[in-house]
Parts: sequence; structure tokens; C-alpha cells
Amino acid sequence: MIRLKLVPSDTNWDFFRYWKLTFGASMLAVVMSAVVFAVIGLNYGIDFRGGTTIRTESPMPVDVAAYRDAIAPLGLGDVAITEVFDPSFSDTQNVAQIRIESQTEEGDAVAAVATIDAVEAALKTVDPGITFPSVESVGPKVSGELVQTAVLAVTLAIGAVLFYIWLRFEWQFSVGAVVALIHDVLVTIGIFSLLQIKFDLAIIAALLTIVGYSLNDTVVVFDRARENLIRFKTKPLKEVLNLSINETLSRTVMTSLTTLIALVSLFVLGGDVIRGFVFAMIWGILIGTYSSVFVASTVLLYLGVKRDWSKPDAKAGTQFADIDA
Repeated sequence: MIRLKLVPSDTNWDFFRYWKLTFGASMLAVVMSAVVFAVIGLNYGIDFRGGTTIRTESPMPVDVAAYRDAIAPLGLGDVAITEVFDPSFSDTQNVAQIRIESQTEEGDAVAAVATIDAVEAALKTVDPGITFPSVESVGPKVSGELVQTAVLAVTLAIGAVLFYIWLRFEWQFSVGAVVALIHDVLVTIGIFSLLQIKFDLAIIAALLTIVGYSLNDTVVVFDRARENLIRFKTKPLKEVLNLSINETLSRTVMTSLTTLIALVSLFVLGGDVIRGFVFAMIWGILIGTYSSVFVASTVLLYLGVKRDWSKPDAKAGTQFADIDA
């Protein structure tokens, strides 16, 4: 039986040889992301800017490209068109959902009605039998509440991680994991701000998924580190962490690679609707894998941990150990 090995089983790489360079680059990336976000800002989607959602129904098959070509001359800005599938639909029930950004800063109702009328007229030129069973508008006030809720969701997720790791390991592990998660989220937001990729609720879902994925990688490394701390009570903390990362490296690479294969396929073949979400996931997998090794573990090395896990009240005796000045 042939087993695929992307990483040799006897690796002995020193991941902390250039820890100042890697950790410094990570912190610089966080600062730059914050600056880019403050200066450029995010390209908010309809979920956060407000807009109108039109549900269409027709006996004719939905032609997303034709719908988009008909609406494009209206100059409405961000328009998302998706076909809706449901097993309960009949063969002559073809449903699409059209989302249009708010055309005024204040979300003027008169402007919204005019926009809806213009879109319906444009679509009737493509499909005279089309109907519009549902039209909904989301104002800027509701969108602002969505932004606050999204920020709260990410913050609570990171706070829950802090509490969980603290209970399972020690507070030093918890701080390392949370620093890595904050690094992942801020750098991802910075990339979206720099590239001006549409930022909507789907991206918030991607950020929460990134938090979970990055945490999973970090916990695997930390769990092995705790086992090795029990086995090697006199070995320097730096060597224990290096050993733990090397022992889990094959699992980390294989997990990340198999996930990336699926995500790249979705990015190429999935279409515009999910491209932003998939891009966030791809970037999150890469940055999350990196931060588990070069951010979380470096913070743990700097803080130090107790060495005798058989004594619950034992104090950390390696704080700031093995760090070159």
C-alpha cells in the first residue's frame, strides 16, 4: 500500500530560528491592515449598505446573464443576481433573486420605488412573462445594526476561544491562541480593504469559519506541546515547541492542502456569487496555518509555561526563557 507523504516523518526544522523576523512581519501586517482599513475602508455589500431585494418568477428558465445585461444600462451599481432552487418548485416555476444596492445615502423611499420600477421594466424586455411576487427594501439603519451585530459575533467568538483554551490548558496558551486569531481576522480584513472585494454577511460567516479553522490547528500543536512538556521536563521550552510542531506538521499540511483543493475548485468553478466567500476561506486557511506555527507558538514561547503538569498549582518556571535578547 502506497501512502502519500508531503512532509517527511523525521523532520527537525527550527521554526524559531528567525522568530523575530516572522513575528515582526506578522505584527507589521496587522498594523498595515489597520491603517489600510482606516484610510480606504471596506467595500460593503448590500447587507451593510442597505438596498432592495426583488424576487422574480417565470415559466421560462432563468438566464442570469440576460438579466444582468438588461439591468446593466440602468447604472445601479452593485447588483447581485442568483437563481433560487427548491425541490418544492414545479417545472414551470423558475425563481431568481436580485439584490440592488441603495441608490441614495439616506435610503429615500421614492428613489427605491423608481429603481424597482426601472428594474421590472428592464426585465420584462427579456422575459415578458416574468412576475415579481416579492420586493423587500433594507434601509441604512437596519444595515448599520447588521454591522454592529457582525462585529459582536466575531468578538464573542474570539472571547469564547480565550475562555475555552484557558480552561483546557493554561492562560499562556490562551493568550497565544487569541493573538493568532486576532492576527488572522485583522489581516484578512486588511486584504479585503486593500483589494476592495465586496464585504457582506457571507464574509462574516467566512471570518467565523477562519476563527474555528485556525483554532483547530493551534489546539493540535498546543495539545502535542502539553504532552511533550510532561515527557521532557528538563528540555528547553524552545526545543519542546519545535518538536511538537514538527510532529504535527504532516497532519497540518495534509489538512490544509485537502481543504485548499476543494476551495480552489469552488473559486474557479463556483461563479461570482460565492467567489468572495471562497477567497476569504482560501486566504484564511493559509494565514491560519501560518499563525498557528509562527504567531501562537511564538507568543507561548515568550510567555513560558509550567513544566510539571502533575502538580496543578505549579508555577511557570520558564517565563521569557530561551529568548535571545
